[in-house]
Amino acid sequence: MQETVRHPVANSVDRFLTFAFAAAELLVETDADGRITFAEGAFPARFGRPGRTFLGHPVQELVARDLRSGMGTALELLNATGRIRPTAIRLSDRDRSAFSVAGLAAPGRSGRFCLTFSPLPDDLPGGPLPGGPGFARAAEEVLRRGEGAAALGLIELTGDGGALAPRADLAARIQSVLAAQGGTGTVAADLGAGRFGLLPGEGAPDLAEVSAHVARLLAQHGLPGRVGARALPLAGEGLSPLQATRALRFALSAFARGGDAALEKAGFAGGLAGFVDSAAERAAALRATIADRRFRLAFQPIVLLADRQPHHYEALLRPIPTPGTPFSEASEFIALAETVGLSETLDWAVVETACEAARAASGARIACNLSGLSLQSRAFRDRLCGMLREAPALAERLLVEITETAEIEDEPEARRTVDALRDLGLPICLDDFGAGAAAFRYLRAFRVDFVKVDGVYVSHAVESARDRGFIAAMVDLARTVGAEVVAERIETEAQATLMRDLGVGFGQGYLFGRPGALPGGDGPYR
Repeated sequence: MQETVRHPVANSVDRFLTFAFAAAELLVETDADGRITFAEGAFPARFGRPGRTFLGHPVQELVARDLRSGMGTALELLNATGRIRPTAIRLSDRDRSAFSVAGLAAPGRSGRFCLTFSPLPDDLPGGPLPGGPGFARAAEEVLRRGEGAAALGLIELTGDGGALAPRADLAARIQSVLAAQGGTGTVAADLGAGRFGLLPGEGAPDLAEVSAHVARLLAQHGLPGRVGARALPLAGEGLSPLQATRALRFALSAFARGGDAALEKAGFAGGLAGFVDSAAERAAALRATIADRRFRLAFQPIVLLADRQPHHYEALLRPIPTPGTPFSEASEFIALAETVGLSETLDWAVVETACEAARAASGARIACNLSGLSLQSRAFRDRLCGMLREAPALAERLLVEITETAEIEDEPEARRTVDALRDLGLPICLDDFGAGAAAFRYLRAFRVDFVKVDGVYVSHAVESARDRGFIAAMVDLARTVGAEVVAERIETEAQATLMRDLGVGFGQGYLFGRPGALPGGDGPYR
């Protein structure tokens, strides 16, 4: 008679740990807020400290700073769908090690999630982890938390003819040199046109030494250009953390567009604190610009992907260049308005101008962007709702896109605005869905009719299974609340076909039309 051997039943937790560590170096459990409740594995080898020292910390601390916003997006998807497919990241260790993170909801443990981190021989394809420009978001996070680097480093390459833009391969090497010079945790970014940003990690790098390294690299490639460097102090007395992040956006936009000269013209010669000194003067100039309507609106179609017919048009702000003003790009115009407290004033001017355009054009529906700041303003809500009650036909011609959801501090007041506008017949669209973790929370908090998938996903989706997975998950989430999905930045037929196959109903991008005149109107509206 054959004897049957019965092995002891393994503890389910032990079995789970065994299977997980077969493919992973780090195993982490988090709560619903993303804080670490369990951490085991090669933490001493990777981070120089045991896993238990991370308990209670946000799991994003394990990820390189420029990828933390995208990691927040992934965690929101995990919270909503119960799974993160394997996704390429870099750790926040000294070597910025390439890893893959995957996650599942913990069986039988509501609000608990298990994450595995596994080393990669190479990065997975598909571009950066979604979540927007990593450098800017990392710097903004430093300001919001009131910690970290005291200054950004801004590097500009110039030649005899002005800006010196290196080839892509050389720009990548320059970025690597900057990251190495800044120490562990440094974020370096190519801002375009020979301009680079440096958010230091541990310690403050010597910018003169950094410039010398870059100059030697240029010389090795036969480019004897000049390397300029300046520190942009982040301390801003007189600015709240939220105001400081807005000022930083304005500063980075100005530097990326026009380098050191544009930065000084914008008022940042002395860093964020220097901007405060001239804020009153700049606010007065901007207020006059808005009052005089020295801007126009250009309209870009949003189409049904099924038949390519326009469904509505987004009104996009275009400043009219005016001598003596410190802005020429829409992003700078808007960032300055946010920084000096004129968001509501600008939003109202845009709404009024869009209404004029709607009256002048036959049939076209117009989407107006409203910032999170205006959305939580009772006075703004009362004014807008009052106008729509006096002219109810306008509600059939307008749609509201909620932008900058990260700026919403009074969620109940913002919800009241959304509900009031929908009760008057205005559809609501949640913009830049997936660009940050806040958008997922507002999808649950607000009644919305559309969500617009952030273009960073669309740009990489054809080549990247990871980004396709993100979009598919967001389509499923939108459907659960009865919202349609719009994909922006569609520029190719392949992207349009893929978005439709993934369940996206609407598209926006150069493939369907560039911003311009509103059909039935008389040109880009002023």
